[in-house]
Amino acid sequence: MSLFERWLTLWVFLCIVAGIALGTMLPGLFGVLADLQFASVNLAVAVLIWAMVYPMMIAIDFSALKNVGQTSKGLVVTLTINWLIKPFTMALLAVLFFKHLYAGLTTPTEADQYIGGLILLGAAPCTAMVFVWSQLTRGDPNFTLVQVSVNDLIMVVAFAPIVAFLLGVTDISVPWETLILSVILYIVIPLIAG
Repeated sequence: MSLFERWLTLWVFLCIVAGIALGTMLPGLFGVLADLQFASVNLAVAVLIWAMVYPMMIAIDFSALKNVGQTSKGLVVTLTINWLIKPFTMALLAVLFFKHLYAGLTTPTEADQYIGGLILLGAAPCTAMVFVWSQLTRGDPNFTLVQVSVNDLIMVVAFAPIVAFLLGVTDISVPWETLILSVILYIVIPLIAG
């Protein structure tokens, strides 16, 4: 492993510390960045996500989808976990922690925001990290490519309905235009650009 890969946990921790320090020292700047939004989607975050996702998108070879049948067992496990288990367990854990276990530590509005954020995270498989994990474990790059390609195609059509359903079950309101704009900004545009 390279130095960067070996110390990935440290780099993430240092980025968290740097983000907190910058937010504390320059709250006005971060307020301006927070106001750069359309349909409740922050455009500064979109640019940063594009910078993270684009390199992964140019590595996707959709012609690898023809090999799906050769790795069907692993793919079925991945898709089952990503689309039938993880979003729902994440929502359940979010409600458990923020409506019950941590109820006295947050306001109801904050709890709803945390739950909404966790539902959004739980419904979005992090395809960029799959390449990193595969490389770290010396996994099969072609199998990884097939999994990422299939997940990205499913994400384009399944993410917004699953999130809307889970948010509706938890009585958290997020407009459909925000969900659809998020899918277009964070998945479709980088996918097309890649």
